[in-house]
Amino acid sequence: MYFDPQTKRYPYPEYTDQHYLKVVEREHLVFDENYSYIDESKSFKFKRFWFNILLVTVMFPLTRIRMNLRIKGRENLKKYRKILENGAITVSNHVHMWDFPALMFALKEPSLKVLVWSKNLMGENRKFIRMSGGIPVPAEDPAAMAAMYFSVVDYLRKGNWLHIYSEGSMWEFYQPIRPFKDGAARFSYACKKPILPIAFTYRKNGFIREKIFNSPASLTINIGEPIQPDLDIPANEGRKQLTIQVHDAVCRLAGIDPVDNIYPPFFNNDKRVDYYTTEYGIGYKKSW
Repeated sequence: MYFDPQTKRYPYPEYTDQHYLKVVEREHLVFDENYSYIDESKSFKFKRFWFNILLVTVMFPLTRIRMNLRIKGRENLKKYRKILENGAITVSNHVHMWDFPALMFALKEPSLKVLVWSKNLMGENRKFIRMSGGIPVPAEDPAAMAAMYFSVVDYLRKGNWLHIYSEGSMWEFYQPIRPFKDGAARFSYACKKPILPIAFTYRKNGFIREKIFNSPASLTINIGEPIQPDLDIPANEGRKQLTIQVHDAVCRLAGIDPVDNIYPPFFNNDKRVDYYTTEYGIGYKKSW
């Protein structure tokens, strides 16, 4: 059984897909149908080349130290190389400010991009998030959503990788797996790509690490086996079935029997379940 931090520190909101971080806008951007969701310009590629050097030499080592990171299941990347070689969609729980750099380090896939909360691309970390592969989700604009969707579909069909946090938001050090939205399944069916389930789990910190980093737990990345979309059934039915399959797989990787998980697998405006305390956000300070 994995360790459950059961921390009261973070102000988990009422609905399971809600954000609680307060992003201060540093640059106003318009994410409409004309925005370059996948930037293929030479200038961007040049900047990303140098940024990747910074990632490998500085950010990856720092991430391993900060999270006391361990990785399990890397053998699945080799075992299923044939299935994954033409691109894939990865899905995980979202539990740490640095969990995407950790995934980049674990998967070692240079094409990996990630769908992100659009406000994050206007805040203080906007340049880092964009250079890391962040693609804003313009949820309030249907035309922009369509433009983003087709840009990502085209990117996946070229054999690239995409990460999706199907819970919809980050809840730091939260142990139960929240309900999943079906975005990953939609891309999977549209592009005929497998979904690779991944779970972040926790380990109890020692005294020194707890005091130095003021962190509730150390983290482990657990990489599962790819799940293929069932193309023999109607897409509407298949997307829900696939979402549930992936949610169940992430639960198991997190050491949770899907039957015992406190949330349903498929998102339906679900509210937070107070499974160990009703008090959250005690002494909360913005994480780093």
